[in-house]
Formats: sequence, structure tokens, C-alpha cells
Amino acid sequence: MTKKVVLGMSGGVDSSVCAYLLKKQGYEVVGLFMRNWDSFLNNDFMGNENISQDVCPQEQDYADAKAVAKQLDIPLHRVDFVKEYWDNVFNYLIEEYKVGRTPNPDIFCNKYIKFKSFADYAFNELKADYIAMGHYADAKNGELFRGIDPNKDQSYFLAQLSNEQLEKVIFPLANLHKTEIRAIADEINLATAKKKDSTGICFIGERRFAKFLENYIPAQPGNIIDIATKKVVGKHVGAMYYTIGQRKGLNLGGYEKPYFVVGHNIAKKEIYVANEDNKKYLLSDKMRAINFNRIAYDYDENNLTAKFRYRQTDIPVKLKLLENNEIEVTYPETEAVTPGQEIVIYDGMKVVGGAIIDKIYYHDELKTYL
Repeated sequence: MTKKVVLGMSGGVDSSVCAYLLKKQGYEVVGLFMRNWDSFLNNDFMGNENISQDVCPQEQDYADAKAVAKQLDIPLHRVDFVKEYWDNVFNYLIEEYKVGRTPNPDIFCNKYIKFKSFADYAFNELKADYIAMGHYADAKNGELFRGIDPNKDQSYFLAQLSNEQLEKVIFPLANLHKTEIRAIADEINLATAKKKDSTGICFIGERRFAKFLENYIPAQPGNIIDIATKKVVGKHVGAMYYTIGQRKGLNLGGYEKPYFVVGHNIAKKEIYVANEDNKKYLLSDKMRAINFNRIAYDYDENNLTAKFRYRQTDIPVKLKLLENNEIEVTYPETEAVTPGQEIVIYDGMKVVGGAIIDKIYYHDELKTYL
């Protein structure tokens, strides 16, 4: 009996090629396009360069998905999860920024929207046997693995998924490189073959981020302070708009060496910065993380590595499991490890699990100015 797969179609080349590959493998393929953001309803004006366009990027994506579905002769449905996205993803992002932490919306987008709201709709309304997504990752027997293309691997963003969520998902791109995806799209002349990859915030898109946040968190101007000399070196519009390690956008001209952000105090409206001579303020070698989501059924504790942000090279780590789904992780001295971000732990290609970075230590001293 032919199995039905409901595929998340975004209007991009990756999900378009997924549809082709799944159909070629003999599945009954049904496309499902999600609309998760409404700029007018969500007061998304500042920082949004596309607000005045005749056709917003989201509607263009839907048009592209329809064109591909027509080419491949598969049905395409459209569903709105605007409220679910706001309640479960965006509201969390804003609350974290308000207290000076740096969340990763893509991770919660996957957990609550793509693999929860989308999955519920696919299984309950469209009677799917499986769902499929265009992520560069792999799922086997409820466990998560890296995609084979190291430059595109997206397993980092999937590390809050449960074993149950992973048991009924297919990742058609798991064993393909991006160059192969483009070649397939060109070969079959897909409508999205030449389309650029989407960037920016999950389901929202490109924004001038600090201005975008001002839509939801009012500007709170204050001082920028050199953490080594304790001197005021500039002014900022809002401490919560800046992230650890950030160099651009500080508007600190006229100094011999460039500054970067090493911390902030939201209550005092202060940002702390340092220059190249004081990199120690960016360093840490231990953390505590909360909400540890273990995915791997077993792992080699002597072979563990981790990423503290998506584009980072793996770092060797030692993992200690604590109570209440907390973990302690030790690692070589590393710059700009940031509370609110996700640590994802690997055993080779296998994803052990992910947790939210909570406290940072350097030589066993808690970094309180973060």
C-alpha cells in the first residue's frame, strides 16, 4: 500500500527537490505550505524593508510552491499558524530578549510549529503516514543525526525534538550536498531552481534586527562602559538589542582598537564592552544549561563534542548530567558563549541532545555581568 507523506513546502529549492525525490521513491506526496507571520497583525513595521512591496516575500514563496506543485502534479494545501507561532515561538523570543538573553527562534520554530502544529495537521487532517521536511539532517529509529553536507547540516536546529517527533519524519536531503540539490533542480527544470536561499528569522525573514525588536521592546537608552577601565565610552538605544561578542552597530568611533560586547545589565541599562587587549572577558570554560532534551538512546561519553551556536566548529566537551534536566558542560576556553542560546551535543554524527545555556563560568567563577 502506498504511504502518504505530507511535505513542508516553503517555496524554496530544498523543499521543491524533496517533493521530487519523495515522488520518485514511490510515496503519495502532499504539499503543505505554512503561513506563520502576519506583519500587519503583528505590528511588524520598523526594520521591515519589505512592508511596502506590492507582493510580500511570503506570498511570493506561496506562488513558487504552487508552481512547483503544479510541475510535479502534487496537491498543495495552505494552513495558517500565525497564532501558534506568536504564542509558542515569538513571545518566548521577546521575553528572553527583555531579560538580556539571546534565544534562537529557529529551534522553537521546529519544536512547536514544524514538528507539532504542522505534524498534528498533517496526521489528523490530511491523514499522513509520515511528514517530511527539507532540513539537512537525518532521523533513524527516533534518533537524530547530522546531514552529510557539513556546510548545510541543520541538526543543531532540531535538537529540541523528541524521539516521538522524530519517529515519523523523513529528511530526503540527509545524504545530499547542496550542490547536488541545485543540480537536480536544474536537471528537471524546477521553477525554484535559481531561487536564492531564504535567510533571516524563521518564518519572518530578513529584518534590521535592532529596529525590528523596537516594535516589541521599547528603546531604553543608556551607557556603554569599558569593562576594564569602567569608563563610559558611548551611548546605546537599548541593552537588550545587543548580543555577546557583537562588534557591529556599537557606533564607537575614534578608539585605537575596536570594541566588542562582553555583557550587559538590563536593570541599569548598561552595555559592557572590551577591546582585543581584554579578550578574557569573552572567555568561558564551563556552563550550566537547562531543559536538556536527550535524544540519543546511548552515546560514548569519551567522544562528545558540542556547538554553542550554529556556525561554530565542534568543540570537545565533557558532559555531566544533573537533576531537573540540567547539565554541566566543561570545554576548552571559548569566546562568546551566550546565555539563552542552545548547546547541542554530538557523538560523531549522532545528536545526543540540546539544552539552553543558563550560566557561564571561567576558572570556576560565575560570569555575573552577562
